[in-house]
Amino acid sequence: MANQVFKVNGKSHTVNVDDPEMPLLYVLSEDLQMNGPKFGCGLAQCGACTVLLDGEPVRSCTLPNAIAVGAEITTIEGLGTAEKPHAIQQAFIDEQAIQCGFCISGIMLYGKVFMDKNPRATADEITKGLDGLLCRCHTHYRMIKALQRYGAGVGA
Repeated sequence: MANQVFKVNGKSHTVNVDDPEMPLLYVLSEDLQMNGPKFGCGLAQCGACTVLLDGEPVRSCTLPNAIAVGAEITTIEGLGTAEKPHAIQQAFIDEQAIQCGFCISGIMLYGKVFMDKNPRATADEITKGLDGLLCRCHTHYRMIKALQRYGAGVGA
């Protein structure tokens, strides 16, 4: 086994990883007990496994863990806390935009990066920006409203 250091949510974690091709998702969920990124499709098509790698959203279910060594990894848990949620988390709370929460890592993390770059995006632009993310709960309308609420704060 090889010791690898992963920087996750601002903290360094040393993990014994013997396969550099093993998906980052497994390091996060099994070794570090992160519950935010989920195994959805295993094919990088749904977005449930999304994390930020050096500030950019990636699908961790197919990303070899060796690529993430030394990078800054942010999971949805790393955005804020229950006591002090990040502005995007608060917007989702305010709009009641989460139902089951399975897809939320993808929607929230891709949405954050998109809205940080496009704070005045329209609902259609947000929908196109989040193309390729799947949600089965049908809270899309509320998610779009939450992203617009967050964008209004970013653009202020």
